[in-house]
Amino acid sequence: MARVRYGARTDAEITAARAKSSKLPDIWSTGVVAVWETDPDVVAAVLPPPLKPTERPLVRANISQVDLPGYPLGAGSVAVAAAHGGQEGWYPLVMPMTLERALIGGREVFGEPKKLGEVVVERDGLVVRASLARHGIAFVEVRGAVSGPLPLPEPAEKTDFYFKFLPAVDGTGFDADPVLVHCVRGEKVRKLERITGDVVLRESMYDPVADLPVRRIVEITIGEKTTDQKGRVVERVSAEALLPYIHQRYDDPQQILDGPPEGSV
Repeated sequence: MARVRYGARTDAEITAARAKSSKLPDIWSTGVVAVWETDPDVVAAVLPPPLKPTERPLVRANISQVDLPGYPLGAGSVAVAAAHGGQEGWYPLVMPMTLERALIGGREVFGEPKKLGEVVVERDGLVVRASLARHGIAFVEVRGAVSGPLPLPEPAEKTDFYFKFLPAVDGTGFDADPVLVHCVRGEKVRKLERITGDVVLRESMYDPVADLPVRRIVEITIGEKTTDQKGRVVERVSAEALLPYIHQRYDDPQQILDGPPEGSV
């Protein structure tokens, strides 16, 4: 009988796939990072417990083109500074990706709030423009000019916080208690430049980052970096406490409550 491709994989095939994914070479990206101060009450409002605000109410937009062999990837995120216990890091609210492969792995494995979108990083001489867009709206745009080189930082680890959950089959809450994930990224930078410019936030009902106003720009940079990441579940969290925030993950929160009509397939 010919191989049935939906059939079970052998142990050898599973082991080979794991070995291949664990030996990826460094993958470099070119990206624009903008960090700004916003209103403290806004940051506090978007953080599900047990996450808490940090001392400074910071927002970070990361907009990158990733040099993946054969299929270049656009990847971005908008995150707010957060803390869990003694660990400070970032809580991403939206992470547009241009490829389904990047979206699926991040959402299903780590609980990342990834969505398909458009990611643009353009440079013409010293002039730089980068944007994140969905549904025809560039809801974040960073514009400016390169104003000089910056010292290369030492390799560092940065932490993002995610909530991993499955909406309940019956449309009420979750199938099990959600978990809080610490995702630690090891980052190496080989080029870094300062940008003098501004951040434009546009109104979008799907990606309402305009609610995180730019009060003061802390820094805008463009650089080349490579990262790896490892995640771990640090605790189970209250389903009741997280439920009011799950709309952050969806364009239409009602869709997780919509089951198929009775008798349909």
